Amino acid sequence: MTFRISLVSTFLITIAALTSLAGTVCADVRLPAFFNDHMVVQQQLPVKVWGWAEPAEGITVAFGGNQQTTKADTNGRWSIELPAMPANKTPQTMTISATNTIEIKDVLVGEVWLCSGQSNMEWQVRRCANAEAEIAAGNHPLIRHIKIPRRASAKPQIDIQADWQVCSTETVAEFSATAYFTAVNLQKELDVPIGLINSTWGGTRVEPWTAIAGFAKVDELKGLYQSTLNRTPGTANYQKLMDAHIAKTEKWLAEAKTNRQSDKVINPGPQFPAQLRPLAGRREATALYNGMIHPLVGLPIRGALWYQGEANHNEGMLYYHKKRALINGWRELWGQGDFHFYFVQIAPFNYGSKPEVLAEFWEAQAETLKVPNTGMVITNDITTTNNIHPPNKQDIGHRLALMALKDIYGKDDLVARSPEFESLKVLPGQLKVTFKSTGGELKTRDGKAPTLFEIVGVKSNGFQPATATIDGNSVTLQSDLVKSPVAFRFAWNKVAEPNLVGATGLPVGATRAGDVPTFLDLLPDGTGKEYQLVYELDLSKLGREIKYDVNRMAQFSSFDRIGYLVELESKEHGDQKVFVSMAAFTDDLKKIGIPTPESGASFQQALKSMEVLGNSAGVTSGSKIETGYIEFWPNNYDPDNQKGVAGASNEVYDFGDKRYGPANGYGSMQIHNTATGETIFAINHWKQGEKADIGIGNGKQHKDWTFSGNAANYESKNLKIFVRPKK
Repeated sequence: MTFRISLVSTFLITIAALTSLAGTVCADVRLPAFFNDHMVVQQQLPVKVWGWAEPAEGITVAFGGNQQTTKADTNGRWSIELPAMPANKTPQTMTISATNTIEIKDVLVGEVWLCSGQSNMEWQVRRCANAEAEIAAGNHPLIRHIKIPRRASAKPQIDIQADWQVCSTETVAEFSATAYFTAVNLQKELDVPIGLINSTWGGTRVEPWTAIAGFAKVDELKGLYQSTLNRTPGTANYQKLMDAHIAKTEKWLAEAKTNRQSDKVINPGPQFPAQLRPLAGRREATALYNGMIHPLVGLPIRGALWYQGEANHNEGMLYYHKKRALINGWRELWGQGDFHFYFVQIAPFNYGSKPEVLAEFWEAQAETLKVPNTGMVITNDITTTNNIHPPNKQDIGHRLALMALKDIYGKDDLVARSPEFESLKVLPGQLKVTFKSTGGELKTRDGKAPTLFEIVGVKSNGFQPATATIDGNSVTLQSDLVKSPVAFRFAWNKVAEPNLVGATGLPVGATRAGDVPTFLDLLPDGTGKEYQLVYELDLSKLGREIKYDVNRMAQFSSFDRIGYLVELESKEHGDQKVFVSMAAFTDDLKKIGIPTPESGASFQQALKSMEVLGNSAGVTSGSKIETGYIEFWPNNYDPDNQKGVAGASNEVYDFGDKRYGPANGYGSMQIHNTATGETIFAINHWKQGEKADIGIGNGKQHKDWTFSGNAANYESKNLKIFVRPKK
């Protein structure tokens, strides 16, 4: 018994000691862990300091001759705001006093920049061009750098552990190269301390870096906003969905408990809903904002530097809306108004998709300049098309600094931005393209004529290379192949490295303007304008489930003609286009698209009044063709010419095949001209995605491309489906 009492006494004493220790720890004032030695605080803005302590505990903060006192609230949270201070290169100590005292030493007052994005911003100095020499010259004690550790989180975090480093030859190798070279240029011109907050993670998309508050105000992102609300603990959406799931689970649990004593079958319990799964991964919306940005919110900064986009490069204009959400969300939560946000346009690179994929993305990045207090660096002159990480971060940093120096720091005489498109004038046989922000007369890097301009006319066969002549801040374009040009594009290719620059050498970015004619404009007598788009599908998205990029089915009720435009581009066949239309073979718009089982489409019949316009030798153009034939179905098929179609073979897959087997089989979407023995276009086996069969004209093995499995061979592939509404 004595032994047991002694044991209990020891246990109680231990608990008492731990409780006392816990109280002491709780009473100690503490700060976010990134408030530490060598930090830089923002000049000319109130100095904000915050942290935690015992509720009602008094806290005093002293720094730079200023001192303020406050008390922790009932949750132990406290914050103090000291008056704004001018830049100061002399190291000072910030003292936080309560029941304990914290001293933060070697604190400078200067310019603080938040530097974020994916790998090109994370890219270290040791990996940049001329790294050895840059590291040897890296003794800049007034530049300080802090690397925020990688962390994804389903909920906003309030603290993060990271240490400030003084820039020296021993530390600079691990600094963000883009941020560092920006700082070197700023420090040289301003002669003030520069603080760099490096919050980056390679391979990440823009959505994880965005606060939920940013998504909330962008109409184009309503779906993303709602799904993020559903998956964020603490929101009303999450609570409602979780309550419903708990209710289902409790009901199942009660039934299971009742039935387990009997011989009744107990069905599996409700699965945890996917729409409630935590946003914990680095690719999930808000996850990196929560873990790597939110702890910093409130720390005064001058602005943000952003280098990201490679992971979103195939989104086109959607990226602009996501970028708006990112910028405006950060600004709203920081409470510093429209702080400056400078970003880098991603470099040309040979992504394995359509040639114009980056041009469309660059256009979206440029659209972001509509957001106030933003600026963009063009990089098409310092790129490496075989390396997604251009090593020349020196020029990128210089260009970022130029914008800040002009916009923020009063260097009004600087030319800080690349030339931008201003206007297009259509002249007889020519186009005149005028640029702004040129800094003087345009020129080329190599002294030769400007490259990578293309023009198009209403009756020309697509864009054609143009001869370009510089005239001051304008470029005149013409081509023998385009008699009456109406539109132009410049550097419109993922690996474009044009030579056109402004007077100071800043490069001109990809751009386009004018009323670009469609392939349908080449139809005789202007009949192409009678057709209205119903569906559009990037054929690289083929798969078991067909989701059209454009679906306007609800906008049409009656029509008398149906048209298909197939556009393919490959190294083997070049740029191929064909438009085929015919008298309507159905009045059901669900059945004119990809003939999946869900569509209910199944057609094997002659077509009336067919018109064909193609730019390929493999397709015969013509109008009022009565020998058209359609083979649309989701079934399997064999080459047996069961219906006796004139000219069809029983041995080779062509326009006389026999349907059989399941309604969710191989699948055929083909239109033919039996008189010429031609397949006009074929899209088969779509469930296989990049192993689908796609072709214009006749295939090599089988006329209708069956078993070709060649979809991946096309760099670009697109389907548009039209109707002609009844008058």
